[in-house]
Amino acid sequence: MKSNKKKKTTYIGGQAVMEGVMMRGKLAMATAVRDPEGAIQVESERLTPPEQQNPFFRLPFVRGVVSFVRSLIDGNRVLLRSADVVMPEEVDEKTRTKADKWLAEERKIDKQGIFNGIATVLGVVLALAIFIALPQFLTSFLPFDKTSAGLDGLWFNLLEGGIRLLIFTAYILLISLIPSLKRVFMCHGAEHKTITCFEQGKELTVENVRGCSRVHDRCGTTFLFLVMIVSILVFSLVNIVVVQFLYTGDDRLDNLIRFLFKILLLPVVAGVSYEILRLLAKTKSKFFYIFKIPGLLLQRLTTREPEDGMIECAITAFKTVLAMDNDPTVPERVFPVAGKMSALLKSTKRRFASANIEEDEAEWIFALVLDIPKSTVATEERILQLPKVKEILKIADERLTGRPLWYIIGDTDFCGYKIKVDERVLIPRPETEEMAIMAFNATEEGNHVLDLCTGSGAIAIAMYKEAEKANRKIKVTATDISEAALELAKENAEANRADVLFVQSDLFSRIRGKFDVIVTNPPYIPSSEIPTLQREVRDHEPILALDGGADGMDYYRRIAAESPKYLNHGGSLIMEVGDGEAAEVAKMFKGDCYSIIVQDFNGKDRYVKIVM
Repeated sequence: MKSNKKKKTTYIGGQAVMEGVMMRGKLAMATAVRDPEGAIQVESERLTPPEQQNPFFRLPFVRGVVSFVRSLIDGNRVLLRSADVVMPEEVDEKTRTKADKWLAEERKIDKQGIFNGIATVLGVVLALAIFIALPQFLTSFLPFDKTSAGLDGLWFNLLEGGIRLLIFTAYILLISLIPSLKRVFMCHGAEHKTITCFEQGKELTVENVRGCSRVHDRCGTTFLFLVMIVSILVFSLVNIVVVQFLYTGDDRLDNLIRFLFKILLLPVVAGVSYEILRLLAKTKSKFFYIFKIPGLLLQRLTTREPEDGMIECAITAFKTVLAMDNDPTVPERVFPVAGKMSALLKSTKRRFASANIEEDEAEWIFALVLDIPKSTVATEERILQLPKVKEILKIADERLTGRPLWYIIGDTDFCGYKIKVDERVLIPRPETEEMAIMAFNATEEGNHVLDLCTGSGAIAIAMYKEAEKANRKIKVTATDISEAALELAKENAEANRADVLFVQSDLFSRIRGKFDVIVTNPPYIPSSEIPTLQREVRDHEPILALDGGADGMDYYRRIAAESPKYLNHGGSLIMEVGDGEAAEVAKMFKGDCYSIIVQDFNGKDRYVKIVM
């Protein structure tokens, strides 16, 4: 047995952001940032799988250009997003200008998106000015013929490349003096250490990560170093061609031509550099190590030893990407930042749609948290402050785990009454509301009502309260086989001030006396269909309240056999049934009674009413 941990390879790479780290895999990317309150906030999104991308963009050399542009755009975007978390800005609807509102409401223009785009363009322009225009300008004072195809031209390009490297090194040293960027470099170190720790086969703990190296073969700093080295070769070779055909002898025009050609050749330089980086990262040969050394040394300037909190962020981001790459059901997440309600609603609906959750539920979350009518959610435009955003996202994130919304909220509306619900009981459906109203309409003054399989007690409570409103005195008894369900039903009855007698009973086993109305929504799902139900139902709602036996009819057979002994003459038995079960249930009742099949609001045969 070998005592050493087996080394792993990973395709996951990353980037430092403000007070955190972004990690990117094949199918997902995630950013973990520590907010001002000390909590780690995570934002994640799914990426287009490689096999679904344009094959051209995956070709050697081309993929390097694509990766460079993508990292530039996405890197700037996640950096700005991390700033939103680290330095939250209070957004007040009253301080929004008319121009802001006009752009958002009339033109549907995202001002933040425009700002991100401008910031990216300015960053590119600044990079071109510092690392291409400035070295070219400085080398113009050297006593070499830049238009020469011979040694003068070669020395000129070599010196220009050397000046570019010096400028790049000086630039890194200068920005490392800025406190906020110094912390970004520390997060960069956390990113490298975390990836190295995983590749060494160690458990991702703060202690293990801290002991790993902060330099890595696949670092973007090494890539930039390679870009500069490759650019010297490429620019020199191209200069030979340009000398022959395009140089005019006019220094200003020739300098412009050289500058434009360098910009045009950047994709070539990036593509070649990317392939070299991939090759160097894959090989462990000592010979090729000499080519890695300059980039690894340069990383010492762009990384710093991180704090434990930064390592925790890096581990969180890495594990999030790893989980999302391995499991397509892991949901996306969004940073909690103050902003427009419409933008957050759109994002939440998109996340729900990708998880096959009805978008309607997103509107319910906003309506409940903001205490506004659900009908106005989609059209209302307002600015949401951070506490409300956090509350909405907390509920949305939990809903994306598969837990039903009303279990998360803790209660639901049934016939206008608030009913507490959790995993002990089924969540009452709109169809069941219809049955409760039908059962109430069948009652008269002084009637005694029995609610079999009461669950949350919703039907019994609604019938009692509706009778109370109508000044109609009725006695209501409710039964369930589950002691846990009855505990919750009693809480609901007390909260709604409903005088209901609760009895723990397996259908009629502990019932005494007769009733004028019996109402029931028993388990009616065939056992074999339980595993095929929606995960919200299958994994969270009580199986005891769902499983109706092999054909879903076990409870109806018992009710048909036993109910006549407990129903007064002229009394009504009202049952909710599953799809396609109504006719078969009705046939179970024979003798001196007649049955009625009633459709629900969707036109389905949903209820069977038996009158003795």
